[in-house]
Amino acid sequence: MDEMLREYLPIIIFLGLAIVLGGVLILAAIILAVRNPDPEKVSAYECGFNAFDDARMKFDVRFYLVSILFIIFDLEIAFLFPWAVAFGGISMIGFWSMMVFLAVLTVGFAYEWKKGALEWE
Repeated sequence: MDEMLREYLPIIIFLGLAIVLGGVLILAAIILAVRNPDPEKVSAYECGFNAFDDARMKFDVRFYLVSILFIIFDLEIAFLFPWAVAFGGISMIGFWSMMVFLAVLTVGFAYEWKKGALEWE
């Protein structure tokens, strides 16, 4: 039992430091923050439009394209990182399946670039 506690001691110390540091930063922000609200600062703002407009108003399709690009490349990193960590033990099937995955993402990125999805006016 004593050996197990000794193994977990660094984790407990790290968690304690994280909780204390988080609490100190939150308290410092509460105590030291400048409170000078004005109507523009506290107004709701979302996706480049006022939040109090009609719910059926038209959105520019570029907002959706940028969000889709973010999701695609976020998922790419989520799949690519574990693959790179285990690269030494991966077979040729694993290697080529990742190359196909990256090729499909590259084709999609090139298509969006060609269509002008990355151009913002």
